[in-house]
Amino acid sequence: MPLADSDGTSIYYERHGSGPAILFVHGSGGHHAAWWQQVAALREEFTVVTVDLRGFGKSDSSMPEFDGQDFPGDVVAVLDQEDLTDAMLVGQSIGSVAALRAGLLRPERVGSVVLGHSLGGISHPELKELAAADRAEAVKLPVIDRLLTKRFQQERADLTFLFQQMGTFNVAKMADLRNLDTNGPSLEDIEASGVKVAFLAGEKDAVLSVKTVTRAHELTPGSHLEIVPDAPHSMYWETPAQYNAAVARLRRTLTAQKEAA
Repeated sequence: MPLADSDGTSIYYERHGSGPAILFVHGSGGHHAAWWQQVAALREEFTVVTVDLRGFGKSDSSMPEFDGQDFPGDVVAVLDQEDLTDAMLVGQSIGSVAALRAGLLRPERVGSVVLGHSLGGISHPELKELAAADRAEAVKLPVIDRLLTKRFQQERADLTFLFQQMGTFNVAKMADLRNLDTNGPSLEDIEASGVKVAFLAGEKDAVLSVKTVTRAHELTPGSHLEIVPDAPHSMYWETPAQYNAAVARLRRTLTAQKEAA
């Protein structure tokens, strides 16, 4: 069982395939197995790494409480353990905050970070205001309706049930991740790091609007933007073919850019 040491905490991860590296960082209800549809689709062309943050999945969950500020270090521990270079970190929702911070901590190992359905905790007054307005609308909906479309819930009751069951394997909860947003990086910090940033969003995301994500892209120098039609907040689960294609496209594009530089 592959484990990385994150300041004394055992972090579980898996490595599949070969090629340019993509490391997925799950959100508040996920863990390494949530990426089953991505691993199967991408491992023929890429090295696909999945990780359990502390308190999630098979990672150490024995501590009495969890501090979201420790999560980026968990990602860094895996990067170091596997000696990855020019990795692309792909975050899901709040996992994107951990991914971006990890990338800024190890720019020599991380070439790019994909902020999936998230602003990555970027510290910017306009973006914070826009995200807060989106959250105010999102909390009016039941949690499952924020994450998956009504149509999918009706047509794929099996996968909706499995999606909900994923979170039952975790000890840490959403509240343990919330302080990840504290003291986030500035746009200047990101630009100075040399790490490329891409925003990946779903057209039907009920948590973070396309308008907000587009504005973040406009404000972030050199960033990329991928908007997937008809996709919800949990695009990786509901529309995996479109999601996987977008991730592969970003990996190829960002790798090519670096080689040309």
